[in-house]
Amino acid sequence: MMTDAHARKAVVLLSGGLDSTTCLAIARDAGYTCYGLSFDYGQRHRSELASAESLAAAAGLAGYKVIPVDMRGIGGSALTDDAIAVPEEASEGIPVTYVPARNTVFLAYALGWAEVLSAEAIFIGVNALDYSGYPDCRPAFIEAFQAMANLATKQGVEGNTISIKTPLIHLTKAEIIAKGSALGVDYSKTVSCYQADDQGRACGRCDSCRLRRKGFTDAGIADPTVYA
Repeated sequence: MMTDAHARKAVVLLSGGLDSTTCLAIARDAGYTCYGLSFDYGQRHRSELASAESLAAAAGLAGYKVIPVDMRGIGGSALTDDAIAVPEEASEGIPVTYVPARNTVFLAYALGWAEVLSAEAIFIGVNALDYSGYPDCRPAFIEAFQAMANLATKQGVEGNTISIKTPLIHLTKAEIIAKGSALGVDYSKTVSCYQADDQGRACGRCDSCRLRRKGFTDAGIADPTVYA
């Protein structure tokens, strides 16, 4: 797909889940020429990557990359270490599904590609309301990464800041779903479950499934999720 060299470009982090897919729809609606970026990081829920690739193809993005990052090499999360079970009950504190430094790593790659593309924005679907309590989803983290990005890049030093866009950060899951639905997002093609099977069918019990199901209920929209 050919694009205007002077178009507003954005790198969109695309996981295949509900939030990142909504983020992509928002970026496109805002007039950005979008480049999708996904990561094969050794995640337990491999079907989310297949979903991301399918969604990227359907969106007709200006560019799309899947970057291999071996986060299984350090483990420390139920999503990257098969010896750690995905919890199916709500718990206090930061859950074991937190992947150490994941958003820091992902945003670093996105920042690099954004500079190569001369893009002006990076979109990431982090949320600080209906979420699992991950530290790298908070506004303070995004603000700190933005400050670092301004210092770490040629564009930033020259005054052409690459903005980290977080349009979902202060929305409830229901508000996110309502927003995406208004923009035509087909949520049946997204995978949120931390232990989805190879066909993308959700367990219905993990933290991500509970938040997703509650979001559809609160939004008054039928849940299109396929459960195992």
